[in-house]
Amino acid sequence: MAPRLKITILTLFPRMFEGFFTSSIMRRAVEKGTVEYRLVDFRLWATDRHRSVDDLPYGGGAGMVLMYDPLARALDELGTAGKRVIYPSPSGVLLDQSLAHELSNERELLFICGHYEGLDQRIIDEYVDDEISIGDYVITGGEVATMVIVDSVFRLIDGVISSGSLDEESFADGLLEYPQYTRSGPSCPKEVPHVLLSGHHGKIESWRLEQKLLRTMERRIDLLETASLDAVSRKKLNELKESMAKGIGENGRDESC
Repeated sequence: MAPRLKITILTLFPRMFEGFFTSSIMRRAVEKGTVEYRLVDFRLWATDRHRSVDDLPYGGGAGMVLMYDPLARALDELGTAGKRVIYPSPSGVLLDQSLAHELSNERELLFICGHYEGLDQRIIDEYVDDEISIGDYVITGGEVATMVIVDSVFRLIDGVISSGSLDEESFADGLLEYPQYTRSGPSCPKEVPHVLLSGHHGKIESWRLEQKLLRTMERRIDLLETASLDAVSRKKLNELKESMAKGIGENGRDESC
C-alpha cells in the first residue's frame, strides 16, 4: 500500500531527525507505512573541495547565506512536481491547526531547512510554495521548525491517532482543552472537581465545555473571534460573560497539583 504522506527534508544535519522519525507515534506511522520519509543532505550537491553551501551576502552585512546553486541542483534532481515545497521561516504565515489540516491532505511535502541568515531569495522565488513560521521568535535553523510542522500534520492523517482523541484536543473547535485529572494520585492535596466523580455524563460534558470556554477567555481570548461555536457553546459563553460581569463567575483555573 502506498504511504498516505511522503516527506522529503533537505537539511545539513540529517542526524537531528533520527530520533524524531524513530520514536513514539511517528515510529508507528512509519512502520505501518502511513508515512514515508527521506532525509537529504544538500551538501552533496556542493561542487568545491570544501563542500561549501554558504557565502557572504551581496551588499554586505553580518552572517552567511545559503547559496543558490547547491540547493537548486538538489531540488532539480529530486524533483518538485507534485510536492508542496515548504520553507520554515520567521517571515512566513503563522502555523495554526487550520493550516496543519490543509497540509495533512497533501500527498508529498518537501521541506528546505534554512541555516545562518537564511536562503538565497531566488530559491524561495523559484521553488518554494509556502513559507511557514512556528512563532514570533528566532531559532538556530529550520530543522526544529520542520519537526514542529511535520508533527502537527502527520498526526491528523486518518488512522494515526484515534478520531476521538483528536476531537477533544485544543483547537479542535477553536478553543483550548479543558483540564484533565488522572484517577490515581491520592497524595495530591487538591481535590478533583466533584462533577468528574458523579458519573453524570451530561453534567461532565457541561463542565468540560465551561472549562474550555473559561480557559480560552483567560489565556487566549483572541481565539473566541474565530472559534466554531455551536448554539449550546455560544449560549454558555454568553452566560459566563454575564456572570463574570456581575462578579460571580467561577474560577476556571486548573486545580491539579
